[in-house]
Amino acid sequence: MSIQKFYDKDCNLEMLKGKTVAVIGYGSQGHAHALNLHESGVDVVVGLRKGSSSWKVAEEAGLKVMEVSDAAKAGDYVMMLVPDEVAADIYNEQVAPFMKEGDVLAFAHGFNIHFNFITPADYLDVVMIAPKGPGHTVRSQFLEGKGVPSLIAVQQDYSGKAQDYALAYACGIGAGRAGILKTSYREETETDLFGEQCVLCGGVTELMKAGFETLVEAGYEPEMAYFECIHEMKLIVDLINKGGFGEMRFSISNTAEYGDYRTGKRLITEDTRKEMKKVLSEIQDGTFASEFMQEFSAGRKARFLATRRNEANHQLEKVGASLREMMCWLKK
Repeated sequence: MSIQKFYDKDCNLEMLKGKTVAVIGYGSQGHAHALNLHESGVDVVVGLRKGSSSWKVAEEAGLKVMEVSDAAKAGDYVMMLVPDEVAADIYNEQVAPFMKEGDVLAFAHGFNIHFNFITPADYLDVVMIAPKGPGHTVRSQFLEGKGVPSLIAVQQDYSGKAQDYALAYACGIGAGRAGILKTSYREETETDLFGEQCVLCGGVTELMKAGFETLVEAGYEPEMAYFECIHEMKLIVDLINKGGFGEMRFSISNTAEYGDYRTGKRLITEDTRKEMKKVLSEIQDGTFASEFMQEFSAGRKARFLATRRNEANHQLEKVGASLREMMCWLKK
């Protein structure tokens, strides 16, 4: 059974007519959602803490801004776009007390709902609208008359119209121009965490770092190691993004393609695949979520911040910074 796909023709933006959408947070996704919805004719308010540096920015963009609790009171459709580690506290203390029967509660990531850090009242529709791209891209594509593909999911359908509300919101941020795919909170959360940890962030960065260190330890110049193992990664990923592995292999040399087939499986071994399955299991059973929330509870983050400092001091960061000074096209 193939995944369900929807486009603008399948969405009814009029579902949001007469409703106020409260966007809680004005970061990468928050600013894009709020502005795109506003320009789609939706009544939008932005909820921020008093004194937030984003307050003035949002107002200057033409949006109505208020404190989180006031935005929750004003909203009939509340979208939570704050970091995972603080979402539960913000929701429980500043949003939940003001949610009314029949309101819609939305998220762009399933973490807090799927792992039960947030338990919404049973008189709410609970949906997800998750663009598959960073906020600046959601915004820039919208301004170009295009869109970023997005996921939708329904966790709780009190009104019987929850999916329609999710589609209307997705349409309002421009997703219907590109395509909207239906998933579930569980599938989005678990695949997202797995992809981040095993491939996109944890896997790729560790692979690049290991390659850099191997060449430097063998006596090669760090600059050469950085170019070959880190800088050129973008060239490869851009080709894959454009046309899959086939496009990438068509575009590289025969030498590189032969080396690809010869060596890849020597690095990603059965042991690697077993470890990936273990990581997935730790995501599925809640081990990772519990560990993450414990690390960030009560403002601690000691291990997280220490690791961040250690990574920032790695030789490859210093070499990379020096080389990027030579690349005028990377500068703002």
